[in-house]
Amino acid sequence: MSIDLVVPENVELTTLLDELRKLSWAAADVLMAYARGQEPPYGFPKSLTIEEGGDGPVSAADMAVNELLISGLKDNFTFQDWDILSEETTKEKTFHRTNYKKDWCWILDPLDGTKDFLQGSENYAVHIALAHKKKPKIGLVLIPERNELWVGIIGSGAWCENRNGFKKDISFSERLDISELVLVSSKNHQQSTLLNLLSTLSFSKTKRIGSVGCKVASILRGESDVYISLSGKTAPKDWDMAAPHALIEAAGGMFSHADGANLIYQKSDYSQSGCLIASHGKSHLNICKKAMKFFSKEEPKFKV
Repeated sequence: MSIDLVVPENVELTTLLDELRKLSWAAADVLMAYARGQEPPYGFPKSLTIEEGGDGPVSAADMAVNELLISGLKDNFTFQDWDILSEETTKEKTFHRTNYKKDWCWILDPLDGTKDFLQGSENYAVHIALAHKKKPKIGLVLIPERNELWVGIIGSGAWCENRNGFKKDISFSERLDISELVLVSSKNHQQSTLLNLLSTLSFSKTKRIGSVGCKVASILRGESDVYISLSGKTAPKDWDMAAPHALIEAAGGMFSHADGANLIYQKSDYSQSGCLIASHGKSHLNICKKAMKFFSKEEPKFKV
């Protein structure tokens, strides 16, 4: 795949990645300072405030990283023909969904796994994705507490690097049979339909980790093999999925609806509803087939 399909023609990929590295590790410094009760850098307020928003707790850390990322993207690139969609900006009164119509769009989650972050867990992440015509092309998942920056470029591959620039290749597991696969699942979101589906699929065991980015990183390390998201009363949003989606596909894995349909981004409600399955790809079609058999028999009204 040529570079001009993953970045705009007048944006240099290497320069873009260098800037994203700087922004990512700056975000790590901010989040880790808040996590430890220390004075955050770059002039952000020290107090960690918590308020319940429509989709969960929002902290000063979320807002600080949101400001850092957006200002960094705006200040360091002359190319202006892209939108910037962030979880935090969609909650602002001045936000207008109809303004987000450009071909290129940044999709950001300044702090994925806020509950884990507030509980003192290391399983929180920063998601940065660049999408073109509603499809993610570049995905970065930063896991500060593990000193990991996962980078995926569709058509070019994926890798993990630390703050010093040392790179590691992706290491998918060799597990193939569904009965051997390890599921990575949420600690905070469980519902009866999902539990029944998982009982039918009968994976060998389950690891519980917060943050979609951290779950996908677990698959990329070979610690687990598959992640399943099932929407209930609420559904995940673009910013939860875009960066992990680009990352795992760039690595050679798969991320789709249970019926094999692609995830589509920048819809009017930015919702990623249905049954979404991410995996190392080797058993993906079999997982989807077995899941669809479950829905056909047990939950025929569920829109996968």
